[in-house]
Amino acid sequence: MKTSKSIPPGIAVGIAAFFLVCLSNGCQKAPTLTAAAAPAFFLEMETIPRTPERLARGKYLVEGLLQCPFCHSEFDFTQRPARPVEGKKGGGNVFTGGELGMPDANRVVAPNISSDPEYGAGKWKDADFVRALRQGIGHDGRTLFPMMPYQYFRSLSDDDLASAIVYERSLAPVHIERPKTVLTDDIKKTFQPLPPLAHVAEPDQSDRVAYGKYLVTVGHCDGCHTPADEQGNNLPGMDFSGGAPLTGAWGPDPKKVITVASLNLTPDPSGIGYFDEKMFIQVIRTGSVKARPLANIMPWAFFRNLSDDDLKGIFSYLRTLKPVQHRVDNTEPPRYCKLCRGKHGFGDRN
Repeated sequence: MKTSKSIPPGIAVGIAAFFLVCLSNGCQKAPTLTAAAAPAFFLEMETIPRTPERLARGKYLVEGLLQCPFCHSEFDFTQRPARPVEGKKGGGNVFTGGELGMPDANRVVAPNISSDPEYGAGKWKDADFVRALRQGIGHDGRTLFPMMPYQYFRSLSDDDLASAIVYERSLAPVHIERPKTVLTDDIKKTFQPLPPLAHVAEPDQSDRVAYGKYLVTVGHCDGCHTPADEQGNNLPGMDFSGGAPLTGAWGPDPKKVITVASLNLTPDPSGIGYFDEKMFIQVIRTGSVKARPLANIMPWAFFRNLSDDDLKGIFSYLRTLKPVQHRVDNTEPPRYCKLCRGKHGFGDRN
C-alpha cells in the first residue's frame, strides 16, 4: 500500500433529494397541501438501521473486498494465509515512520475500531464512520493519513457503505489502548480531506465489466499495483502495471524485513495475459500462481472470501486495462527499472 499517493479528485455523483407532500383535511375547512418532513436518509441518521441483510453484506465487504482488519489489527504474517493475531482483530495497529518510508519522528496509527467503549469505537457515532470513509475525516476531526484508503472507499454505494459500517460496529471489543498518529507539519500539509458526497448509487451488477471496475476501485487494487513517483503521484501510462515496493516483515520470519514488488495486473504477456478466468479464481483462492506463492502482503486472505461471480467481475475488468509491458518477478534479484524508477526482479529487462 503506498502511503504518499496524491488523492484523486472527488467523484461526481448525483444528489439524492427526498420530498413528500401530504394532503391534510382540516375540520370544516377546504383541503390544503402541507409539506411533511422529508424521510431521513439512512447515512444521516443517528444510528444506521441495523438489519440482518446489512450485517451480512457488511461482513462480506469488510472481511473480503475492503480488508479493514488488515490494517486495523496486529497481523501474523508467519501464517498462510496471514491472519489477525488472536483476540486483536479490529484492535488497531501502529506503523512506524521507518516502516512507511518516512522519518522516524512520524508514526501512523490505524485506530482501534472494535466496539470497546474505552479504547475502541464503542462511543463513536455512525456519522464518524461515514465521514472517515467518504472524506478522510477522523472522529476527532483531524484529516486521516491517506494510508487509510478513503479516496477509494468514498466510491462505495450508499447501501454498501451503510452495510460496512453496520458490520464494523458489531466487532467484538478489544481492550487495547493505541497511541495517536504523529506526523510532522511538512507531511500533514501534503494531504487534505475530501469534499462530502450526498449520494453514490448502486453499481449495475448486470454489467460485469462495470461492476468489476466498482469492485476493483473500492478494493483499492490500484493503491499497490500502480507505481508512483517520489511525490506519490501515479506514473503516467503505468496503471496497474506493478513494481511498487512493499517493505515489511511479510515472510515467515517476523524479525526479518523484506521488500517485494507488486505484480503487473494488465493483460500484457508480462502481466496476467496468460491467465484465464478459472486460473484467476484459483490464484485468489489458494494464494499461489501454480507452485509460486503470492507474498503474504497481498491480501488474498480477504479476497479469497469473495464469490465466484465477484471474482469473475474483477477479472473481466482487469482484462479491459491497457496492456503495459513491465516485467516484475520477485524470485529474481532486484535491478533498477527505468519504467517504474524502482528496483525489482527483472527490472533491468524493461
